[in-house]
Amino acid sequence: MKGVRCFWVLLACLPLVSGCYSLKGYSIQPDVKTFYVGNFKLTALNAPATINQTFQEALKDKVSRESRLQYTNLNPDLEFNGTIQSFVVSAVAPKPDEQTSFNRLTIFVAVEYANHLDAKDTWTKTFSHFADFPTDQNLLQVQDDLITIIFNQILEDIFNQAFNNW
Repeated sequence: MKGVRCFWVLLACLPLVSGCYSLKGYSIQPDVKTFYVGNFKLTALNAPATINQTFQEALKDKVSRESRLQYTNLNPDLEFNGTIQSFVVSAVAPKPDEQTSFNRLTIFVAVEYANHLDAKDTWTKTFSHFADFPTDQNLLQVQDDLITIIFNQILEDIFNQAFNNW
């Protein structure tokens, strides 16, 4: 009987403490309510012409979906801007006969993050990630999937940097 009573007391207290901890592990100051994702420039050679717009939308979607923040372009509390700096395909893992067994696409994204409520929480950082694909596939065949894989990791890293102080 005592165990059942403790269970009900703990269950009743759960809503009171649920606002103190996020299961995703991020923390956003209570006074921060809005964010903005500016235009990301494209300086990467050989990159698809709309890759910067794809990245902007993906960042906007991630912050909207995984936080309580509202998107606005008027006086945001947080602001993300940046540049798609590099889009590089390189050969990796040479085989014994000097051919490569796969290629690697690497993307570098420079991000400028500004917290307009706390100037100390402002940073500029370059994030990168890569994805490999077989040499018998043309980049154009797999490019969209690779970009999605790479962007998902870069977005996760940006989110962690902004909201977890990594």
